[in-house]
Amino acid sequence: MNISRIITVLAALALAVYLTQAGISRGWFNSGEAHAQESNMSENDKPGATIPVHVFNKAGKLVGPVKSAKVVKTDEQWKEQLTPEQYRVLRKEGTEKPFCGTLLDNKKQGVYACAACGLPLYTSDSKFNSGTGWPSFFQPISPGNIAEQRDESYGQVRTEIECARCNGHLGHVFNDGPAPTGMRHCLNSESLTFTDNDKLADLADPASEHATVVLAGGCFWCTEAVFEPVEGVVDVVSGYSGGVEDSARYDAVSSGQTKHAEAIQITYNPNIISYDKLLELFFHVAHDPTQLNRQGNDVGTQYRSAIFYADDEQKQATQAYIKQLDASGEFDKPIATTLEPLTKFFIAEKDHQDFVRLNPNQPYVRAVALPKVKKLKKQYREILKD
Repeated sequence: MNISRIITVLAALALAVYLTQAGISRGWFNSGEAHAQESNMSENDKPGATIPVHVFNKAGKLVGPVKSAKVVKTDEQWKEQLTPEQYRVLRKEGTEKPFCGTLLDNKKQGVYACAACGLPLYTSDSKFNSGTGWPSFFQPISPGNIAEQRDESYGQVRTEIECARCNGHLGHVFNDGPAPTGMRHCLNSESLTFTDNDKLADLADPASEHATVVLAGGCFWCTEAVFEPVEGVVDVVSGYSGGVEDSARYDAVSSGQTKHAEAIQITYNPNIISYDKLLELFFHVAHDPTQLNRQGNDVGTQYRSAIFYADDEQKQATQAYIKQLDASGEFDKPIATTLEPLTKFFIAEKDHQDFVRLNPNQPYVRAVALPKVKKLKKQYREILKD
């Protein structure tokens, strides 16, 4: 190693030590230079991948988007679950004969779902008679519930449509449909099941049981990193809430003028982790709740400690927890956390999502965020994901 390279390495190490020991603020860094490093692997290809979809809850109401796990099975498992014709169409991209499908002439009001995984795909309100011999729809129940793929089979270029959750083959989409979309989603009956409108509760999906909470505790990189490893937490998104404007972006929020706080939206399964346990992590690990309008050297209302409650139940539970915390005498200063009604949550720019996981060697991450993650793993190992 030559002298100049040694000097460069020593300088970098010295900078890291300095930033770790100093009470640096996240604002010291140029946000334009702090871009997350993207993985070459598609998120949908990773173990435990989830996708945002709309599903029905136990009341028969369409809700979402919620995070739902991708359905991945072996060929043998699909063969056990599906009929031979369903397997041929859904898993081997087959096509049923025209004018033979059992749902072609169905005139009932209801919902058409994936025959493989039960994800709702289309409603009777968008069904029309295309004259092609296959059930046709001018739009899906939600754009996120279907996926499109380029299909170059049979010497032509078409757009294949699949179930977004299980990648089951549904059919193809063409641009010769009726208003208002001008699209024709041409599907196989074998790819679908039908449920009447008065029985939509039968389509209740486990993902519909997820709840959300919006928390603010300083830099959203840090708070996001604390909750992502927790069992029962389905998704954590960085964003902005509590402002006076109808939009939010990083440079404006950072100025403090919009009154938004850097916040995170946590989607979780209350059957696995309770709301009170999330509050415990928020107050004891994610940040210092006694600091007013700041966290360390990150100063301003955009770094305030706040819980944005979605309903009275959430508000009352939070008030009770803070009252209990104050009575415990655990903190030598009053709790500065504010309770604010949730009006809107604005998702932050892509560069700010999963920042700690994607940038573990970034100096601010090493100095401020990773110690919190280390504390989480030391004190709450029993509630962390494998």
